[in-house]
Formats: sequence, C-alpha cells, structure tokens
Amino acid sequence: MRYSFKNDYAEGAHPRILETLIQSNLIQQNGYGLDDYSESAAQIIKQKTNNPNAKVFFVSGGTQANLIVISAFLRPHESVVSAATGHIFTNESGAIEATGHKVHAIESSNGKINSEDIQKILDVHQNKPHQVKQKMVYISNSTEVGTIYSKKELTDLYQFCQEKDLYLFVDGARLGHALTAETNDLTLEDFGKYTDAFYLGGTKNGALIGEAIIINNESLQEEFGFHLKQKGAMLAKGRLLGIQFQELMKDDLYFDLARHANQQAMKIKKAFQEIGCEFLCETFTNQIFPILNPDQIERLSINFDFYVWKKLSEEKSAVRLITSWATSNEMIEKFINEIKNLK
Repeated sequence: MRYSFKNDYAEGAHPRILETLIQSNLIQQNGYGLDDYSESAAQIIKQKTNNPNAKVFFVSGGTQANLIVISAFLRPHESVVSAATGHIFTNESGAIEATGHKVHAIESSNGKINSEDIQKILDVHQNKPHQVKQKMVYISNSTEVGTIYSKKELTDLYQFCQEKDLYLFVDGARLGHALTAETNDLTLEDFGKYTDAFYLGGTKNGALIGEAIIINNESLQEEFGFHLKQKGAMLAKGRLLGIQFQELMKDDLYFDLARHANQQAMKIKKAFQEIGCEFLCETFTNQIFPILNPDQIERLSINFDFYVWKKLSEEKSAVRLITSWATSNEMIEKFINEIKNLK
C-alpha cells in the first residue's frame, strides 16, 4: 500500500461533518447561504475573532476566495503585492491577472514579506497614472513553505499598510495549522483586528470543501455578495458549506485537527533531524521540506508519494512533505522506519 504526503486534502471529510450532513439532509432550509447553519457558523466565527461587525462569506475553495476578494477590493488600475512563493503568484493559473490585476512578486527565502520589501515596490511605481497603483498586500499564514508570521510581524505589516493606504489580506488556507504551531503567538482575534480581510481554510483541514472569508474592514463589506454571485461562488445549497464550518468551529474541532497534522509532521521532522538531514527552512506546521539526495528520494518514493519541491544542485533537492488531520500513527511509523534506513 502506498501512502501520500503530497497534500493535506487527499482524504474526504471528518466523520462528524459527514454525520451532520446526513442528519440534516431532509431538513428544508433557505438557499444561497441564508440557511440556519451558515448563519450559525458565521456567528461562531465572529465570536471567535471577537469582531461582531465582521461579515462572513463561505466559498468552495482557496483560489476562488483569493480571486474574488482581490477583484472585489481593487479597482481596475490597482495591483497586489505578494511573496514570490505566494499561491496567487505561483499556483493559480493566472487567476488574479485574469481579473485584470497585476501581482508584484517579492523574492523571499522563507515565504514571508515585510514593510521594507513592500516599500521597494512602492518606490519604483511613482509614475502615476502611467504605472499601476499598489493597493493590497497579500500574505499566507502558514506560508507556502510552512513558515508562520509572528504577532509583531503581522502588526508591523498592518500598521505599514494603514500608513500607506494599502489593504492587508491573509490567505488562511492553512491558518489552523499556523495558529496551532508550537512557536505561534497569534490568535484568531488578532486576525480579526490586524487585517482588512482573511479566510479560514476548511478544504485542507477536515472539510469536504470550503473556505470562510472574513471581511473586517466595513468599507469593503458592502455589495460583496454581488461579486460572489458574479463569479459563480454563491452556492444554491449554501448549507453544504455552513454545516461544515458550524461543525468545525463550534467546539474547536478545527484547531484540534490542525494541531494533530502539525504534531504528525514534527515526528517526521525529528526523524530526518536524527539522520543529520538539513531543511529548506525551519517549520513547525504540517509542511516540512527536508533536503535529500537522488538516492534517498528514489528509495522513499517506493512506498510514499511526495513532491520534489526545489532542485538545489545535482546532488541535493528539497522535497515537500505534508501531513493532514487524518494522517495516522501507522502511516507515520512506517515512514519513519524508511527514514531510518536512509542513514
């Protein structure tokens, strides 16, 4: 039997979600997100962010969340700044550009950006109106290379964005994993306070599908529903998303699942450390990037699937290993035994 560490959505949904979907199946509800479950889930999220004035919208996936938020918030001549590793720049098939908005990429070894990086972009775009106007900063937490932002880093970014009249938008496809990492000092309330908008990813953390977009900036909330409908994101059976987030959020199941994924990843990280392996960057979330030689990669590939993330030289490549809410102890033990044999 082959095991996969390629992504954190290879499995279906947490059993509690499936049970609730079945139990509620024949209960009639309003459509288009006006059902009781979606309204309940939105209220729980607002309580947990301690932001009663926030607006919560449910969509089916991360790329959809990113392109709708960015295209809704920006005027046609405005652009967004991102790390070069950012999902909107590398893995969304030009979705943002297809809505008419340029993405300015910043090279970053750890997947994070700061105010100095952003200022350099602003400095070379002073020839208005001949150049596009930067209006949004996009970050991911955890990042695409598994790193996380500290509270100081987030608050510094938000303050800078406020000073420069920029929106701060956080891709939270793996926000649960960031918030439950052992080195994290941020809370969900901080994201309700120090961002204009962010989203909680369900697809990668126990849901069948779904992301919850939280808009904190009240000036950006008005008429957002029109953008959802126009982009095909307003599900007729919105209950499908509401039920999942109600179940994930009501007793912190969401964070329990993310914590489990992180803990399983750290077991693998420790096993690689014990054989003297180096890593692309230091991570404490459910993504790790050990640096291996071709022989080690070939041997591990016999029974396990993963991605070769970046070729560093002829002798070394960084591979990406991702654990999920459903990664079992049996799977981890078998993989660790394979790692031990690499020494």
